[in-house]
Amino acid sequence: MTADGIQHIEVQKIAEAQKKISGSEVLLRCLVHERVQHIFGYPGGAIMPVYDALYHYGDQLTHLLVRHEQGAIHAAQGYARVSGKVGVVFATSGPGATNLVTGLADAQIDSTPLVCITGQVFAHLLGTDAFQETDVINTTLPVTKWNVQVTEAKDIAPAIAKAFYIAASGRPGPVLVDITKNAQNELIEEFAYESCTRVRTYKPKPVLQLAQAEAAASLINQAKRPYILAGQGVLLGDACKELLEFSNKTGIPVANTLLGLGSFPSHHPNYVGYLGMHGNYGPNVNTNQCDVLIAVGMRFDDRVTGNVSKYAKQAKVIHIDIDKAEINKIIKADVALHADAKEALAALTKLVSVCTHNDWIQSFRTLNQLEYEKVVEKEIMNTATLKMAEVIHMLSQLTNGEAVVVTDVGQHQMVTSRYYQFKNPRTSITSGGAGTMGFALPAALGAKVAAPRHEVIAVIGDGGYQMTMQELGTIMQYNIPVKILVLNNNFLGMVRQWQQLFHGKRYSFTEMQNPDFVKIAEAYNIQADKVTDQKDLEDALKKMLASDTSYFLEVVVEKEDNVFPMVPAGAGVAEVILELPN
Repeated sequence: MTADGIQHIEVQKIAEAQKKISGSEVLLRCLVHERVQHIFGYPGGAIMPVYDALYHYGDQLTHLLVRHEQGAIHAAQGYARVSGKVGVVFATSGPGATNLVTGLADAQIDSTPLVCITGQVFAHLLGTDAFQETDVINTTLPVTKWNVQVTEAKDIAPAIAKAFYIAASGRPGPVLVDITKNAQNELIEEFAYESCTRVRTYKPKPVLQLAQAEAAASLINQAKRPYILAGQGVLLGDACKELLEFSNKTGIPVANTLLGLGSFPSHHPNYVGYLGMHGNYGPNVNTNQCDVLIAVGMRFDDRVTGNVSKYAKQAKVIHIDIDKAEINKIIKADVALHADAKEALAALTKLVSVCTHNDWIQSFRTLNQLEYEKVVEKEIMNTATLKMAEVIHMLSQLTNGEAVVVTDVGQHQMVTSRYYQFKNPRTSITSGGAGTMGFALPAALGAKVAAPRHEVIAVIGDGGYQMTMQELGTIMQYNIPVKILVLNNNFLGMVRQWQQLFHGKRYSFTEMQNPDFVKIAEAYNIQADKVTDQKDLEDALKKMLASDTSYFLEVVVEKEDNVFPMVPAGAGVAEVILELPN
C-alpha cells in the first residue's frame, strides 16, 4: 500500500472516531435530556473521565463541589425535597461511594428521589480488591430503591433512563448507578436518548378501586369523630389541594406527621396540630378518641403510634398509601386504598357528604389549651433564660411561617416542628425515619439552590452542626445565601433529656465543649453573630433575615431545657406527659 493510501486510512479512522462519543459524554447527555440542572458531587480517580467531560458542559449542567460525599447526598436531598425534582449526585469509587450510604438510607426511608452516579474501577479489575474498589452494589442494595452496575458504554443511557423513572415514580426513592471506568472511556456511536416510561413487573401507580373508595366514604359519612392524619405522601403526591378540599367539605380535623408538615396550612381552622412523640397534646390524645381514622400518605411510624397495642383500638381505620407494603404492616386497615393520594382524595371528596364537626374540633382546642398553659406559655413567655421554643416562635412570627426551614435531628428539630407554623408545602425539610445528625447544613444549601427566591433557614443543634460543618466551604465558594441558626446548649440535648428522664440523670458522654462557632463562620467569609441574652434575640434574628448573603447566628439556649409534651417509649399515644414528673 502506498503512503497516500495509508494516510487516507488514518484520516478515515480519525474521522470515524470523531463521530463517536465517550460513555462519559453519553451520561452527561442523558442528564441534559432528563432536564437536570444541578449536580452535587466530589471527583476522584474512578469517575475522572466523567468530570473531564463535564468540563465542557458548564453551560448546561451546574456542578457544585461539596466538601464531603455525605454533604453531596444531603444537599441533593434538600434540593429534591424543595423542588420535587430528582436530586443528582456524583461520587467516585471506594470511600467516595461508601460515604453516600448514610444519605441513601435517609432518602430511602424518607422517600426522596435521587440518582447517585458512582465511578468504579475498570471492569477487568472487579473482584480483585483493586485500589479503591468496593462492592458498591451489594453495599447499597438494602438502602436503594434500585441499583445497577454498568460495565459497557452502550448500557449507560438505558440505565440512566431507568434510574430516573424508578427514582421519581410511585413511592420515590434513591437509585444508584455504578459505572466502571472503561465504560466511561469507551467510544460508541451517537445515540438518540429514550426516556423510560415503564419497567416490566414494576407498577408504580396503582389503580384506585372504586369499591374501596365507596366503602371508605360510607365510614366517613357515618362518623361522629373522624380524624385525618396527613403524612408526606400528600406532598409527594402533589395532593395538598385535594386534602384541603376534602377537609373543607367534610369538616374533618387534620393533623400532620413530622414529614407531612406544610401539607395542610397551619392557619386553617381544621388544622389541629402536629403528631408524634413530641407532638401536640390534642392530636395525640384524640387519636384514641376518634371513631374513624383516615391515614393519608403516612406509614404509622413508631414515633407516631407509640405502643401499637394501645393505638386507636376504638377506631375504624382507612389507610391511603401508594406503597402496598405499608398497608397493614403496622396498623390493620378496615378499608385500604392502595392508591395515589391525589386520586384517592379527589375520588373521596366526590363521594362524601358535606358536614361539620365543630364540637369534635373544639375538643382538640381544649386539649391544646391545656398544653399551652402547662408547656407553651412557660416556654415562649419565659423571662429567666433563653429557650429554644422562644427562638423558633419568634422566627416563625418574623417570617410569617413562609420560610423554607431545614432542621437537623434532636431537640431543636422537635421544637421547630412544634413552634414554626408552616403555611406552605415543601417548606419543612428534615431527616425523619433515619434521624440523621449532620443532615441540615448540606440539605439547606441544596434547598437554597432549588429555591433561590425563598428564605432558607437551617436550624441546627451544636452537635449535628459539627458533623457536616465543612460544608460552610461549599456555601462560601458558591455564595449560597442560606441562613444558619445554631441553637447551642453545649449538650447532645435529646440524648441528655432521655438520660435525665429514664437513666437517673447519668449524663454519659453528652456534654460538649464547643469551639468558637462565630470565628469558624467568619473564617469562611460568612457574616456571624452570637446571642446570649434575651433582649438581643429579636434584633439578631431580624439582622440575620435582612442579610442578602449567607449568615450564621448562634443562640446560646438553656443548657438543660427539655422538650414537652412527650410520649415516653413504650407508652400509648394518650399517655402523654406535659411536664417533668415529680
